[in-house]
Amino acid sequence: MIKVLSQKEAVRSALTQVLTEAGIVVGEGSNFKEVMTKEYRAQVNQILFQGFRAGTIALKSEKTDQELKDYVSGLQSNWLNKDKAINGGVVHMAMNPGSRTGSTDSQIKALRSLLKISTDPTDKVELQRYIAARLLEIDVAKPTKARVVKIDFDSLPVELQAKYK
Repeated sequence: MIKVLSQKEAVRSALTQVLTEAGIVVGEGSNFKEVMTKEYRAQVNQILFQGFRAGTIALKSEKTDQELKDYVSGLQSNWLNKDKAINGGVVHMAMNPGSRTGSTDSQIKALRSLLKISTDPTDKVELQRYIAARLLEIDVAKPTKARVVKIDFDSLPVELQAKYK
């Protein structure tokens, strides 16, 4: 029976294999990104591609060869950024948090596409208003999660303790 690796394990393994074969010593906690070159990335992508095709790496849905090639490149970048064991222990911070908001909404997609090709400043402002309104509409429709917050009331200033206890 073939052992199926998680995508995270497969990326770590492929990175370690390529860098070790290149004579670069890396270990847990090293920043692999610092030593990666275009050639090493291509080798890792090829190993991941072959692993997916062989069924040794977990994949939720079937992809064409081109989709899979695009996927493995993004997968490698994702884990190089997010996995503390191979990024030097750095906590990953999203560059544009919230930039994907509404990305699954067909109306938002259409509005953003139109905004990209629009050249008239007045049209751009109008489209941005429609986008903002639709994002607000989506956010309002989203069910809110009940937040459980534990508060140490004894740590509050005395006047606030009396008010909130």
